[in-house]
Amino acid sequence: MSSTPEIRPDQSIELLKELHILTRDGKLNQDSRRKLKQVYHLFQFIEPLLQEVKQERDAVTLVDHGAGKSYLGFILYDLFFKALHDQSHVYGIETRADLVTSSQALASRLGFSGMSFLNLSVADSITSDALPARVDVVTALHACNTATDDAIRFALAKQAKFIVLVPCCQAEVAAALRQNKSRALADPMSELWRRPLHTREFGSQLTNVLRCLQLEAHGYQVNVTELVGWEHSMKNELIIAQYKDLPRRKPAERLHEILDRVGLPALRERFFTEEALTQ
Repeated sequence: MSSTPEIRPDQSIELLKELHILTRDGKLNQDSRRKLKQVYHLFQFIEPLLQEVKQERDAVTLVDHGAGKSYLGFILYDLFFKALHDQSHVYGIETRADLVTSSQALASRLGFSGMSFLNLSVADSITSDALPARVDVVTALHACNTATDDAIRFALAKQAKFIVLVPCCQAEVAAALRQNKSRALADPMSELWRRPLHTREFGSQLTNVLRCLQLEAHGYQVNVTELVGWEHSMKNELIIAQYKDLPRRKPAERLHEILDRVGLPALRERFFTEEALTQ
């Protein structure tokens, strides 16, 4: 048990040192206090979702897609899953084999037996026998560029009840806007992204709007908020989607109308919603 008031009694001190939230001698400095507050701030959004699933099911399955060093997965396991003592499980999916190996080693050292780390591509993660056919929660924290869309594709395939996303580095849509600028200039609305800085910022905003519409077109209720104080990236938009089997046709139509309006019909496959349009 920690004698540091900011740290919860059952938290793993070794994990907090590995994540550089605690110093090597187990102390908190000003910077690490800020990091700890950020961890709790993120956890307060996700914990109620996990509790809701736990009330409905015997066990909770969470997949952290594009996990990197599995920072988020370890924090969630330490603060929530560790105390369950059931069949609940946290999976980290990452394409870089060295990060998977290091996460496996850390989980083993910590005794976090309900964690698994898989070196899989997006396509393979959807079909792999190492993952259950359905999962309850999918997270993606600062998954760069199209990695967030990979997480969405995976979550939809796995029929996740909750999807929690903190998108980052959304360059693809901005690049497509630049390539199609001449086509769109006839529309006065193109002034929103005509200048290079605006192209980047508008592209980022547009990407997340399209993601929200895509999720709605698959029956999800979507809430967007700000992950205040998260220092890892200037991109701190938090998207939380809950499957509600809501009407799908209108958001799908809106998504396709927007793509046509800004001259990006080629991105329809990325934000796939065709099934909703046929309903």
